[in-house]
Amino acid sequence: MAMRTTLFCLSMLLPVLVSAQFKFIGDAQPMDNDCILLTPDVEYREGIAYHTTRLDLSNYFEVQFDIYLGDKDDMGADGITFVMHDDVRGYQAYGTWGECIGYGRWSPAAGSGHSITPSVAVEFDTYQNYRQNDPPSDHVAYLENGVSLHETYWNNGDGGFNMEDDYMHDFRFRWDPDEQLITVFLDGQIVYKGKRDLINDVFGGATQVIWGFTASTGRKHNLQYFCLRRWAFAPDLVPADRH
Repeated sequence: MAMRTTLFCLSMLLPVLVSAQFKFIGDAQPMDNDCILLTPDVEYREGIAYHTTRLDLSNYFEVQFDIYLGDKDDMGADGITFVMHDDVRGYQAYGTWGECIGYGRWSPAAGSGHSITPSVAVEFDTYQNYRQNDPPSDHVAYLENGVSLHETYWNNGDGGFNMEDDYMHDFRFRWDPDEQLITVFLDGQIVYKGKRDLINDVFGGATQVIWGFTASTGRKHNLQYFCLRRWAFAPDLVPADRH
């Protein structure tokens, strides 16, 4: 009962958390609807928002957001990433903008360009960039250690999959340390599920990680923002069929 009360109280405090407990880089800023703007619908913009409370990888958690990726498909770009990191730059960590969406770098062997590392990220990519092995459609991909190039992705098996549809999309990230299992949901569907020893294999033993969102636009652009909806810290508070 105490845990359920904690969850209820947290939901009541979300507007305060949004306005007071994020650190911003670039164009990111609070919005009037208790959401966080990442990029305006303007070319060559970038934004990052990091929450000031770190996530503890030694404990179970699930975080839930509404994400908005714009209303222009062919003329929209570039997307957003949800990131957890332990980069030495802390709340000033950023990656290469444009096609790397403020998270990664041009390629794993790139000698130039910034990246956020050590880290894991979920990329919501809305523009095809051949150097990152992007399909023609919008897609979701799991990334690590500031590398934007990905071999696998999810687009619902649809070559015309579009997330820039002027709708909010329900995104959930779940971490189960006992199973070492990452589960990512988009609009109620599992779009990524994988086992990984995040603490030891990615973060070198660190358990406390900074989390937030990165985003950018290029010659093509969209309004992009997110809204924090829910945290949960025990499996019994997050039924599998709730979305």
